[in-house]
Amino acid sequence: MALISAWPLVSPILFFLRCFSSSTASSEGGVFQFDFEGSSAVSTQEATVIRGQQQAVATGSWVPFAENCQEGFYRTSSGKCSPCNCNGNANRCLDGSGICVDCQRNTTGQHCEQCPDGFIGDAVGGVPTFCQPCPCPVPALANFAVSCYRKSGSVRCVCKENYAGPNCERCAPGYYGNPLLIGSTCKKCDCSGNSDPNLIFEDCDEVTGQCRNCLRNTTGFKCERCAPGYYGDARFAKNCTECNCGGRMCDSQTGECLADSPEVSTGTDCPTISCDKCIWDLTDDIRLAVLSIDESKATLLSISTGVAAQKRLNDLNLTTTHLKEAMSKKKNHAVLWTIQVDDAADETNDLLREVATLDEQGNEASSKGRVVQKETMETNNRATQLVQQLSNMRDNIQEISSKMKYYAVQQELSPEEIAQKLSVAEEMLKEIKRRKPFTNQRQLADEEENAAEKLLQQVEEFHERYNDTRSLVFDVLEQLSEQDVKLSDLEEALNQALDHVIQTEDVNKENTANLQRREKQHEKIKEQVAEVNGILINATAILAGPQKVNSELSEVIKNVSGFYAEIDGAKKELQEKIANLSLFDDALVEKAMNHAHNLRRLADELDRNLYGVDTNGLVQRAINASNVYENIAGYIEEANKTALLALNTTNRVNDAAVGIDTQIIYHKGKSEELLNRAIELQRTAAGSNDFTIADTSRHVNGTFARLNALRSQLIRVITKMQSAEPVEARERLEKAKMKTEEAVSATMTVTQATTPMDENVRLWSENLQDFQHNSVAYDSAVHSAGDAVKKLAEVFPQLLDKLHTVEQKAPANNISSNIQRIRELIAQTRSVASKVQVSMMFEGQSAVEVNPKINVEELKSFTSMSLYIKYPKDNPQLAASPDRFILYLGNKDAKTYMGLAIKNDNLVYIYNLGGQDVEIPLDAKPVSTWPSYFSIIKIERIGRHGKMFLTVPSLSSTSEEKFIKKGEVLGPGSLLNLEPENAVFYVGGVPPDFKLPPSLNLPGFIGCLELATLNDDVISLYNFKHVYNIDTTTSPPCARNKLAFTQSRAVSYFFDGSGYALARNIERRGRFSQVTRFDIEVRTPTDNGLILLMINGSMFFSLEMHNGFLYLRYDFGFSTGPVLLEDSMKKAQINDAKFHEISVIYHNSKKMILVVDRRHIKSVDNERTAMPFTDIYIGGAPAEILRSSISSHLAGSIGFKGCMKGFQFQKKDFNLLEEPGTLGISYGCPEDSLMSRKAYFNGESFIASSQKVSLLTEFEGGFNFRTLQPNGLLFYYSEGSDALSISMDRGAVVLNASGIKIQSPDRNYNDGKTHFIITSVTPERYELTVDDKKQSKKNPAKDRAGRSPESVKKFYFGGSPLRTQQANFTGCISNAYFTRLDREVEVEDFQQYPEKVQTSLYGCPVESPPVALLHKKGKNSSKAKGNRNKKVGRDKDKISQPSTGLKNLYQEVNMQRDPQCHLPMNPKATEHAYQFGGTANSRQEFDHIPKDFSQRAQFSISLKTHSSHGMIFYVSDQKETNFMALFVAHGRLIFMFNAGHQKIRIKSQEKYNDGLWHNVIFIRGKNIGRLIIDGLRVLEESFGGNANTWQVTEPLYIGGVAPGKAVKNIQINSVYSFSGCLSNLQLNGRSITSASQTFSVTPCFEGPSEAGTYFSSEGGYVVLDESFSLGLKFEVVFEIRPRSSSGILLHGHSVNGEYLNMHMRNGQVTVKLNNGIRDFSTSVTLKQSLCDGKWHRIAVIRDANVVQLDVDSEVNHVVGPLNPKAIDHREPVFIGGVPESLLTSSLTTRNSFIGCIRNFMIDEKPVSFSKAALVSGAVSINTCPAA
Repeated sequence: MALISAWPLVSPILFFLRCFSSSTASSEGGVFQFDFEGSSAVSTQEATVIRGQQQAVATGSWVPFAENCQEGFYRTSSGKCSPCNCNGNANRCLDGSGICVDCQRNTTGQHCEQCPDGFIGDAVGGVPTFCQPCPCPVPALANFAVSCYRKSGSVRCVCKENYAGPNCERCAPGYYGNPLLIGSTCKKCDCSGNSDPNLIFEDCDEVTGQCRNCLRNTTGFKCERCAPGYYGDARFAKNCTECNCGGRMCDSQTGECLADSPEVSTGTDCPTISCDKCIWDLTDDIRLAVLSIDESKATLLSISTGVAAQKRLNDLNLTTTHLKEAMSKKKNHAVLWTIQVDDAADETNDLLREVATLDEQGNEASSKGRVVQKETMETNNRATQLVQQLSNMRDNIQEISSKMKYYAVQQELSPEEIAQKLSVAEEMLKEIKRRKPFTNQRQLADEEENAAEKLLQQVEEFHERYNDTRSLVFDVLEQLSEQDVKLSDLEEALNQALDHVIQTEDVNKENTANLQRREKQHEKIKEQVAEVNGILINATAILAGPQKVNSELSEVIKNVSGFYAEIDGAKKELQEKIANLSLFDDALVEKAMNHAHNLRRLADELDRNLYGVDTNGLVQRAINASNVYENIAGYIEEANKTALLALNTTNRVNDAAVGIDTQIIYHKGKSEELLNRAIELQRTAAGSNDFTIADTSRHVNGTFARLNALRSQLIRVITKMQSAEPVEARERLEKAKMKTEEAVSATMTVTQATTPMDENVRLWSENLQDFQHNSVAYDSAVHSAGDAVKKLAEVFPQLLDKLHTVEQKAPANNISSNIQRIRELIAQTRSVASKVQVSMMFEGQSAVEVNPKINVEELKSFTSMSLYIKYPKDNPQLAASPDRFILYLGNKDAKTYMGLAIKNDNLVYIYNLGGQDVEIPLDAKPVSTWPSYFSIIKIERIGRHGKMFLTVPSLSSTSEEKFIKKGEVLGPGSLLNLEPENAVFYVGGVPPDFKLPPSLNLPGFIGCLELATLNDDVISLYNFKHVYNIDTTTSPPCARNKLAFTQSRAVSYFFDGSGYALARNIERRGRFSQVTRFDIEVRTPTDNGLILLMINGSMFFSLEMHNGFLYLRYDFGFSTGPVLLEDSMKKAQINDAKFHEISVIYHNSKKMILVVDRRHIKSVDNERTAMPFTDIYIGGAPAEILRSSISSHLAGSIGFKGCMKGFQFQKKDFNLLEEPGTLGISYGCPEDSLMSRKAYFNGESFIASSQKVSLLTEFEGGFNFRTLQPNGLLFYYSEGSDALSISMDRGAVVLNASGIKIQSPDRNYNDGKTHFIITSVTPERYELTVDDKKQSKKNPAKDRAGRSPESVKKFYFGGSPLRTQQANFTGCISNAYFTRLDREVEVEDFQQYPEKVQTSLYGCPVESPPVALLHKKGKNSSKAKGNRNKKVGRDKDKISQPSTGLKNLYQEVNMQRDPQCHLPMNPKATEHAYQFGGTANSRQEFDHIPKDFSQRAQFSISLKTHSSHGMIFYVSDQKETNFMALFVAHGRLIFMFNAGHQKIRIKSQEKYNDGLWHNVIFIRGKNIGRLIIDGLRVLEESFGGNANTWQVTEPLYIGGVAPGKAVKNIQINSVYSFSGCLSNLQLNGRSITSASQTFSVTPCFEGPSEAGTYFSSEGGYVVLDESFSLGLKFEVVFEIRPRSSSGILLHGHSVNGEYLNMHMRNGQVTVKLNNGIRDFSTSVTLKQSLCDGKWHRIAVIRDANVVQLDVDSEVNHVVGPLNPKAIDHREPVFIGGVPESLLTSSLTTRNSFIGCIRNFMIDEKPVSFSKAALVSGAVSINTCPAA
């Protein structure tokens, strides 16, 4: 080892000696060459000679030291030339060591056998596997890896500091860039130090580098400037300060107030580039993406193969491990010795190689030393010559100088002449210096001198190292001798190890033989087990006989019991009633049933005829819509059967009465027969063992006993029959008669309605026998479908009326369910009919009354309708009367309406809002110039502004012509006030009894019409109420096969939220495999919706959109329950009204991957399980599925609304409209349905945009709003110092324009209804119109000419980020419009607004106000239950107040958000779920218990917990003798109740304290108890006893019990409160929601939490026990984090009127006392907000009449009057609130505190709220929501 450590010193010396020994003197004038890589330094001439000599040297031959080996060889220590071992990657290697030099092909190492860092490959394998740059992510061009390696067949990269990802394809956190783009690198994020300091890295966009979440009031790409409304230095001083300009903008640097708002940048710093560069960049990105995909595909495939191979290797390794353990003891010794021998041999070989190397390097150093010595001598000689020459030159210079002086004196030269001569001499000297020989000689001399000095220095160093090496030779020789001795010892040890190995092999052979013997014994045991199983089977067969006897006897008992229940009257009287009933004619009912079967048969035949010819699905959809009568006929048949149940039951009673004697004889004979069989079986079993005989005997005895019981039971039945009341039987038969008559009447109605349907079915069948894809047959079939729908619609009202009558009279549940199913089918039929995209032909006398889903509130302010029209030119009727009516939508009185007509060869749009008609003629395109194919018309009205569009497509391309015409109402009206009961919608014409307004009173339309949309809804002519003079035989529909239309319709499908697509047996197009993939593209503006759903029993897969982001949840039967995969990082927002490609990939049956727009969103692993599904629902599902057991796993049960396209399974396309199970979807993607015309604001949100207009100069705008809040900012706009706002103030609408206020006279606009506002600003007046009620004021004379209307101005809806006097709005705003300079008047699409803050653009969750409910329940809602008591701690239950009341409900409705607070009033919580467990007796109490509770008690509840013990449900009587309980013990659920003196206990096997939601149903019936968990595990136990004796009393406890309760029956650790969340409590199928009392129960919060006590907005308080009191001297310290600026913090009250109260009011903390003399108080107001979301410390110190209040660093005190008779009372202390009855009238704040309190101390003594005397209301002990 010493030699090894000295090698770095020895090697250079030996090397240099070799150089000296092999060198020769160079020729004179030769130039030295020195090779620093180890070659010798020789002259040029000598090098030529040596190369010639090397070529003649053979391999392995001995050559003199003075010669070198040829290229590719190196000289060994013995002097021989050996070939270099460089793996073909180098041609040179060092003499002595053989180390390769100049490795090629990106290799390195002593033998070029390794790849350097940043390269990967096989350095030994050669081309094409030699080292290549790491593909991290792109080889050579963009390689950002330190190194890379292969693992499981794929390349793994070790990235540089700035990069991340498997292939370094993205930037690491804190850096930005696009490594996939050639030339791009990752740079460090620069947010100017204004990002979140809690983050490790600055947060910026990983591609662009734009900073996210700028703090300290900054904004900009790098947070480099102050945000709007602030000024200062954001980069260095970081002192952005709020502008003090009264809401106006200020200079961002100086803070000087500005007259106009500054221009707001777009927020991007992107340069403007040409489209060409964009195209090439995009092409490069696509190419790189393709390469990345191919590489990822190969990686995935290799991973799959690698996993399988690794599993196989693991199995082999496990087997090897077991074998090694058997002989580990002896083999370990052998291995150890082998290792020692190998180490010793390796060490010896290393020593030998080092000695040889030292020798070789010594020779080389000696040779080179001699060469250097020779060259040094030559250099010295040359230096001596140079010195002599320099001396001579010096002498010559001196001589020249002396001669110069001499000649100057002799010649009498002047100084000028001397200077001239000197200059000439200097020029001569310069010329001499410039001459080449002198320059070269000097340079050569300098180089030789420097080289000589370096050589001398190196020789001295080499000589020192050589001496040190020679001193180590003796040590090396000694170590070699020691190693020789060790080698001999190891040789002996190896021999011993070999002997042990042989012995081990012998033992292994013995073990193998033993194993074989044991396997043979195992086979014998298997045979014996098979014999035993055969014996058991025979025994089972023998016992089957007695068991069969037992079952037959049980059946006899059931039959007799049934007869007992049916026989209810005397035999004679029943026969008389049957005679009366026989008068009814049953033939009609039978005829109706047969007719229904015939209709079903014909419908099936029609379906078969249509199959295969319906190429586009439209006909099939229409016929499916009309064929609903089949289902209705079936359900009517069920209703008839149910209605005839009384008749059938009566007949059965008659049969039973007539044949009662026969039945008795029969059952007697049957019993005797069974007895004989039992006796035979007894004889047969006589030879069996004793157990079988005893068992058979027991069964026979039981048979006799049951026979006797049967006889006695029959006798009792006969007795009861004879004593029955005839009157009761008569009444029942009368009711049966009435029900039968109703059923007969309903059947006749159905028969009359279905007779023409039968004819239509037959006609369809005949017409479609020879269907050859012609449009005539197609149109005829479609129109017949509409005709059937019409006939069905005519009978629906009558049918529903009769069904309603039957439903009321018949008590049977199945009739009500059938009627409900019929209603659902009718609704589905309407929905399907609305999707029928087929036109109708009108002949001038035809008309259709359409039945769309009209919401008159939605149509009031905004109405939009589109339709297709085809107008014939060659019709003779049109030549005589060209003016025609098209459509009418309005009231029956024709005072408010809108319509279309053709007048004077122009299409005219007419609407009337209660005044005069507005007519808008489209004169730019006369009707006579229209093409002979379909065009599309769209009419709009927003407020008083109307507009009409005509689009004429082209036959040969997708180009089209567009024509627009607009108009407006001149009068005051702006709303289309339709009445729901009087509104009608006529198309093509009107019925004869309807009178049209004069402007539309024209002949009916001639041509084809097809409806498209009405506002957001898709409508169709086939969803009609009535049709008039429509004959599809003579007037078939027009085919619409236009390219421009069919292209857009065939690509995508439209879902309106009610329909869905169902693809059955999806494996017909592809198979579930190792990689299973679903792809679909969606486009929607909505927040929520179901996208994909698959169900198989309790297993499911659901992909939903929740709050605009994807939510995937699935369970394939996993042991751990459902798996959730959601876009929690909000990477891909879906609801932006753009198409997004969604891919769900299930890899290797254990990994689910979610991809959006080809970007990986998230993945999750699960248990290895294949997908167990065959069918898939798309865009929704039937209601019965959404309401099934999987509903608890869905984020919502809302159908998808929007467009879908490209659904694929395993990359195979599906045409959703051709799938048989599809319902209620249509082709196309109407743009109107994707607009976001509505926005919901939650009190903290707003949206903003900009426009080119000055709202303060001349402006008109309007919008709808709907709210329950009395205050809020609806609209805001500022222009310099002036502002325009529309807001709510105490229920009124207020317009504030530059300080001029206009307020509506009414103050009831916060009624939850829709209201319409129009605002008008002119130079003369300001006008505000709310629901057509106008208020106005004069515009003061103010010069506004200086304003620039061309500039872009910003405006806000729903609130503003700027500081305003009003709080943000809570409610809905919709259908907004403006008069703009840059576009026409049109409804605003909020989806296009660039700034949207916490705003929902779909839905309006504003309900009607519960005013009536408040008045009904408000009288006693705030009173505490029970009487007041002095010692509250001793009588806890009497002070508690209800959890809900007038005060709290009013707060909930009107105070959802405190504008002064940073945190929302109510943290995010699970809906209708409550959290228990803050205290030992946390609970809810319910007073109402149903009367039939003792007969049947069925509860269902959902729970979630991590606790091992706790009470969930408990009810009992006063003495707790009778009880029922559900609790948790050791994580398992236990259902327990009593049956008499017996306690029934049903216990789950699994533990359910896993923190997941579980549904639990527990039932106590008459003689059975059941526990059902998650609908999968059913546990039950039977019991006996009389249920009538089991009675319990109120209250019913949930989540815990009152102190002292349940200890008698339940173990003590489960008596305490359940710690977790409970929801969905139901008793006998009805929800229980209103608790009479609540103790320490809060909503079930979501998100992070921390230590503390939370007081929720529902109200509550904590009462401290008697060990804490507030006397004459005390100190109270605690911390608060409020969510409301007002509320009671602490209260103490004595019986003599003294009190102490601490409360907040609008952020001010006040302590108020009364010490028996008078009131006195002190207050503290912080400079910053007390409600800023941070913790604040409060301290109160009292000493007699002196009180000090500390809030953070602010202090104040008060000195009150001194009371000489003061007594130190020990009264209860209330925290967070106080009952209303204890508050005095002088207190200004009576609300409970909302927020968190922690670290509560009295007199430096910590107070634990969990040990409080009482916790009442919604208070969470020890847990506080953090956000």
